Amino acid sequence: MAVRPYHHGDLRSALLASAERTLLEKGVAALSLRELARDVGVSHAAPGRHFKDKQALVDALALSGFERMARTLDEADAPALPLEERLTALATAYVHFAVTHAELLEVMYSRKHDPDISEQLRVAVDSTTALFVRVIAEAQEHGEIVPGDPWTIGLVAGVALHGMASLAAQGTFTPESAVTGVPTLVHHLLNGLKPR
Repeated sequence: MAVRPYHHGDLRSALLASAERTLLEKGVAALSLRELARDVGVSHAAPGRHFKDKQALVDALALSGFERMARTLDEADAPALPLEERLTALATAYVHFAVTHAELLEVMYSRKHDPDISEQLRVAVDSTTALFVRVIAEAQEHGEIVPGDPWTIGLVAGVALHGMASLAAQGTFTPESAVTGVPTLVHHLLNGLKPR
């Protein structure tokens, strides 16, 4: 029997990549540090240098997901666009990320995180909401959105977008229809439902 090495070039990244594949294919219940070590080709003890237990691994996946989502939103932002188009671009990026990473999204928004990582996760979550809040605050300065706490207004938009993505992940409608429905959702959020 071959002895598996303890060291690996970038073990943490390799374990996270393998964990995300397992998450996608089999769900969070199938995650196991021992199995990931086997997948990556290191000793069963090696993952312990990076993750004290399965929950630490799940927390790291959540943190990675929020960081990637924040980059996706930053890349989608186009400040030169008119407000509705700018919000539609951001919302589309959010929903697209959410429906293409549904299993990861479930882990990201789980509330079972280790308290030791909660501050890191709070900062990561804030990084995904801060852009929406900033856009809303800027629009308020220009009189394009009603006055009020930008975070609260952003929460309304966030709940609508997350709800759309969650319904698509559950199969209520297709991921494609969730993404293509974003412009209508943003239009209704900005313009309200009362007849004019």
